[in-house]
Amino acid sequence: MIENPSRNEIGQILQDSKRIAVIGLSDNPERTSYMVSKAMQDSGFEIIPVNPTIESALGVKAVGTLQEIEGEVDIVNVFRRSEFLPDIAKEFDEINAKVFWAQLGVMNEEAFRFLKERGYTVIMDRCIKVEHALTK
Repeated sequence: MIENPSRNEIGQILQDSKRIAVIGLSDNPERTSYMVSKAMQDSGFEIIPVNPTIESALGVKAVGTLQEIEGEVDIVNVFRRSEFLPDIAKEFDEINAKVFWAQLGVMNEEAFRFLKERGYTVIMDRCIKVEHALTK
């Protein structure tokens, strides 16, 4: 069963975080991934687009995979369908990131168990923009 951290814990995670890698970030301003990531960027977070099909988003050059990111990542925010989460979780496990965050409507028990067994903080089926607004 998927169990998220408490709202207080989520607030602390967001307060302690600076860099968010966004898997599936679109360069289309009409898409939810773009709107949510722009709001987070406007709130002072560094956004790293992870999408092999775009050049850049929000004025930042995109990378094709998490492994291409230089330096530490605080949160990996996922805008992909739930069935992709197990593979994304394995990719996440190979980089130095602290929090795996799957957006609202996105969850996968296999990926959740895989990450929790390795000691990661995992948040699923929550919108990072909403949680950030609620914990300010």
